[in-house]
Amino acid sequence: MASHDSSLSAEEIRKANTKKVIRIALILFVVTVIEFALAFIWPDGSDRTLLNILFIVLTIVKAFYIVSEFMHLGHEVPVLMYSIVLPLVFIVWLVVALMNEGSAIFSSLM
Repeated sequence: MASHDSSLSAEEIRKANTKKVIRIALILFVVTVIEFALAFIWPDGSDRTLLNILFIVLTIVKAFYIVSEFMHLGHEVPVLMYSIVLPLVFIVWLVVALMNEGSAIFSSLM
């Protein structure tokens, strides 16, 4: 990482960090533009399941970049990353399972 290299001046370190932040901000901007474009060009009346899946995937991509760079999790040891990501996978599975079961219960009542 550039900030640990003692051969760089403070100005070079600042420029490297600024470039890194701008790169991540551009990635987040592009993903957000893709989300807006999908929301506005998706045909009305069509099945929105694929659109919802795309939104979820793009949101996870944005969350990854935010957590990885701005919260510095991308520079930690893998065990720490897995201890945070693995429970998240189970929480997502729980939400999907509860939504599926909830819709099955409501459809059986009608």
